[in-house]
Amino acid sequence: MRRTFYQFLLTHRGGPKEDPRAVFAEAAFLDHEFPKTETGFDVLSRYLEERADPDMLSRVFDELWEEYRESD
Repeated sequence: MRRTFYQFLLTHRGGPKEDPRAVFAEAAFLDHEFPKTETGFDVLSRYLEERADPDMLSRVFDELWEEYRESD
């Protein structure tokens, strides 16, 4: 069974504060409304566009999404 994007994202938590991926992962962890069960790009991308959290940059999401796709 494929892990969710959120489960993948948690692997980046706890990294250096200068690492945009770690910052993104921490922001998603603290966001109680983050779509934790999603595996699809469209729902996640739409959520991030509407949420506009300054710690969840779209370019970082795009990088993380590519890594996520290649990981499973």
